[in-house]
Amino acid sequence: MYKNFGQFYNGSWHQSFDKSTYEVINPCNEEVIGDVSNAKPEDVDNALNSAKKGFENWKKTAPWERSKIIRKAADLIRENKETIAKWISLEVGKPLKESLAEVEGSAEIFEWNSEETKRIFGQNIESRFPTTKMSIYYQPIGVVAALVPWNFPCMLASRKISTSLAAGCSVICKPDIITPGSVMSLVDIISKAGFPDGAINLLSGDPAKVSEQLISSDIVKKVSITGSTRVGKIILKQAADKVQRVTMELSGHAPFIVYEDANVEKAVDVAMAAKYRNNGQVCISPSRFYIHEKIKSKFQDLFVKKTLKLKMGDAFSNPDLGPITTERRLDDVQKLSNLTVEEGAELICGGKRAPSFNQGYYFEPTVFDKVKDNFTIMTEEPFAPLSPILSFKDFDEVVERANNHDNGLSSYVCTTSMKKAYQTADALETGMVSINTPVVAVAEAPFGGIKQSGYGREGGSEAIKDYLNTKYTHLGLDT
Repeated sequence: MYKNFGQFYNGSWHQSFDKSTYEVINPCNEEVIGDVSNAKPEDVDNALNSAKKGFENWKKTAPWERSKIIRKAADLIRENKETIAKWISLEVGKPLKESLAEVEGSAEIFEWNSEETKRIFGQNIESRFPTTKMSIYYQPIGVVAALVPWNFPCMLASRKISTSLAAGCSVICKPDIITPGSVMSLVDIISKAGFPDGAINLLSGDPAKVSEQLISSDIVKKVSITGSTRVGKIILKQAADKVQRVTMELSGHAPFIVYEDANVEKAVDVAMAAKYRNNGQVCISPSRFYIHEKIKSKFQDLFVKKTLKLKMGDAFSNPDLGPITTERRLDDVQKLSNLTVEEGAELICGGKRAPSFNQGYYFEPTVFDKVKDNFTIMTEEPFAPLSPILSFKDFDEVVERANNHDNGLSSYVCTTSMKKAYQTADALETGMVSINTPVVAVAEAPFGGIKQSGYGREGGSEAIKDYLNTKYTHLGLDT
């Protein structure tokens, strides 16, 4: 299935230097989807040189012309949404309806950034001297290395690619080896929008080796990564040697707070939508549930009842949940579930590999009660359909417990009190707070975290600034 793809540079697809490949597995049935081109150092060099030339051409393209081409890319994504969505469902295992939603979100990101390229505003400063003029303007930073994870391959690639292009940068995208086809199909489609050769490039191969070679190159001026905090720290150390600009969206461990005054039914609906999107394999997935002690039983009973009704199955059978994406992750989820029970939690439902499937990495959605704050599941990001439910007494207590974590990406609050909503949002140490809604990621809003969840933002009007250099000029008029 991957024969039409490979390494993308100089405006076309190429086999790897030694024609080597690696296998990609369908998590729904454990079958091999196909063999994918495996980048070698020579391929990385080719992509770097391609991106260098592409940058020289693309940065000279007028902003309004860049805008037209990026908007054309958005249109092409929508026209080919079924093709891209099929790749996502094959490789990630997420339900096709979720994959289609991801593709639409990707198109929206390109559409948003097509407009942002027109809004790179400079500034004039009132000079203290009567014979000078001061001005500030922005220039594209250069070649961007975009390191993309597997859980939302199309959307997260789109954030990095479209923002790079909107700023006037060229980009080298490295998809995860779990989901190369999803990003390859995206790049294949948007490359037909009219970008100059070398503006968009793609490398697929060993994550550590490819990333290290990209970051060590003098050609790459910025790195954008979405991934775990562990990997983010490695990339940051590598980038430090050349003082490269880095945007990092890393691990989360989102608290989900439900106050006594909340509409419990509504809160459960929000929790279900946020928790089980992509089977909990989402950096903003709620993974620490703090429910007010007076309504905890009611919330938990309804949450469990709805969880047990979820349909699990192959991505193309219209399920509510697909599989865990890799066998290794499935083993990790089972170990964390077992450990949570060993540490003293009560298993309410789930807790094991789904017995009704002979093939595929399916794990039952799992709910725990009687969890304590010092349990491993409260500090280690599950990235899975595991839900520990705890109680709290008051505002001060729950905010302190929610903030007692190294990560600070996203959080959720359910309440009918506007005062409590704003107070909690202000007090929570996260980059994003979602109140009475499961929706966090939208093209027009900045996405990112604080603490060890990274820094920099993707989305909204802030994102493009991380891809630009600020230049200040002081012009003497008295010559």
